[in-house]
Amino acid sequence: MKFEIPNKYNQLTLREIFQQLQLPKKDLHTLNMSKAITINESPGTLMTKVNTGDNVYIPTPDEVSNYLPSYRFAQIYYEDDDIAIVMKPKGVKTHPNDLKESNTLMNHVIYTIKSDYVEPIHRLDQETVGLLIVAKNPLMKKILDRMLEENEIDRIYKANVHSLLPIKPQTIDMPIGKDKFHSNKRRVSSTGQPAITHILNSKMIKEDVCELEIKLDTGRTHQIRVHLAEIGHPVIGDPLYGNSTLRKLELNSHKIEFIHPLKQESITVSLDDEV
Repeated sequence: MKFEIPNKYNQLTLREIFQQLQLPKKDLHTLNMSKAITINESPGTLMTKVNTGDNVYIPTPDEVSNYLPSYRFAQIYYEDDDIAIVMKPKGVKTHPNDLKESNTLMNHVIYTIKSDYVEPIHRLDQETVGLLIVAKNPLMKKILDRMLEENEIDRIYKANVHSLLPIKPQTIDMPIGKDKFHSNKRRVSSTGQPAITHILNSKMIKEDVCELEIKLDTGRTHQIRVHLAEIGHPVIGDPLYGNSTLRKLELNSHKIEFIHPLKQESITVSLDDEV
């Protein structure tokens, strides 16, 4: 990882910076033993204090992802040395279920991005279009995983549902578990995992179609689809939780926003952006 020290980290040791980012102790110990850390191209350690503007290099574990290249390009909306935000097309799985598969988003990403390590931070249903975060090294993956878990990454979705009136902003706090009768479905269940979906706002885009703007606090499988169906407004085109006979799910991962953990800059990427 290469980054320039932002004002927030001025006069902190590298150890203090990574402790703030809650890097696991095992990784801190490994970095503490490393002889490869440099600050302004000179040898450094985790105990070295840094100043705003210093250029830091932190070695990352020599891990590789086992995705076969698809020889198809992924659409990249944002990329730096450690993070990418990519577009997942409709009908494409986020990642393969076995190592022989080669037509998923991650197969496209490993072909497109110049990194031997690319791993998704979250997942999108196969029929969902939209933005997805990818870590380009194992340390950044652990940092972003923790940020996602602690709601430091905002994921904004848009979904179209049938309604005669705009749907009021609300929070749907209903646990989700597996459907015992259908292995590929989920359902609201008191014994399920916590699941929180916020409907931020809505607008009518046709006489009987309402577009919802949605924010997730958790990322359960099919969460938006299950929650919207539970309140009587399944996503249009959902054959699993609605009554659609077509697989034309009108749901997309529309915007991602977070503070870059190393640069401390606001990263905002939207499907409205040109790439």
